[in-house]
Amino acid sequence: MPKYMLLLHDNPKAFANVSPEAMQKVVEKYIAWGKKLREAGVMRAGDKLTDEPGRVMRRKDGQVHVTDGPYSESKELLGGYYMIEADTYDKAVELARDCPQLEFGGTIEVRQVDVM
Repeated sequence: MPKYMLLLHDNPKAFANVSPEAMQKVVEKYIAWGKKLREAGVMRAGDKLTDEPGRVMRRKDGQVHVTDGPYSESKELLGGYYMIEADTYDKAVELARDCPQLEFGGTIEVRQVDVM
């Protein structure tokens, strides 16, 4: 069965003023949603990424350049991912439709994994 990555993009400022109690409720929604996917037998992996920006690597003129990234002018950052199995893109989108990411103003990029 094809695998799909659900790449969760969010605005880093969206939760800047959220209380710890409210953030706990947000986390609980993601935990419940992941549990639902596992119980349906379609979740293969999933993790939240740390809030630090990571690094961007590029090759230029034969050398690898490493910079902090993504750039601060980015409106959205990749905050986490889920890997699921679904028969089609339409089914993957349907499975992602009730992800809390959309409830909190984020976006979900759905990409099929190319089996190598």
